Amino acid sequence: MPAKQADAIRVLVVDDHAVVRRGLFAFLEGELDIEVVGDAASGNEALERLEHLEAEGRRPHVVLMDLQMEPVDGIESTRRIRERYDDIEVVVLTSFGEVERVHAALEAGASGYLLKDADVDEVAVALRAAHRGELQLDPAVARRLTASLRPSASEAGAGTLTSRELDVLRLLGEGHANKAIAAELGITERTTRTHVSSILAKLGLSSRTQAALWATREGIGV
Repeated sequence: MPAKQADAIRVLVVDDHAVVRRGLFAFLEGELDIEVVGDAASGNEALERLEHLEAEGRRPHVVLMDLQMEPVDGIESTRRIRERYDDIEVVVLTSFGEVERVHAALEAGASGYLLKDADVDEVAVALRAAHRGELQLDPAVARRLTASLRPSASEAGAGTLTSRELDVLRLLGEGHANKAIAAELGITERTTRTHVSSILAKLGLSSRTQAALWATREGIGV
């Protein structure tokens, strides 16, 4: 099999079903720009694997996380990973009927999700998008998620957004990565990251995905 690219996206697969892990391994092995550097059958094992991979200099860029695991589910596992490794993106695997759980996963810091019946090609697309900081949202699930967003502090914070932050939020809602937002607005990526952090703080949100869903619900950019 051809060698992986030097800058391949490193992925950790977390699922308590061995057959699922083997299937994802088999498919992703054929993607030259994606390298599965490990797998885990639980959230606790995932954290252990991350420590070892960190020590080996093979820290993953993205974790592909199943929501339905025991005793620690994918939501709590996502929270723990994001607390320790805030630069690692987490994409959760879910079924259409678990929308409320997806919302909880986004609050825990997940940056996106995949439906379990997604085509294998969609898995690779979602992993690449997460690595770029872009969003891949299933339209039907996104509609249910936007309806379930709690007002919380976001309603009060919306009025404090600057015009530039609104521009950034609009582009976030369209699924653009920081690099594309920076190019569109004529600012640096570092400044874009600062704006994104400010938007999340003002709206009481915890991820870019939540911000994009919020922008969709409020009709920003539409």
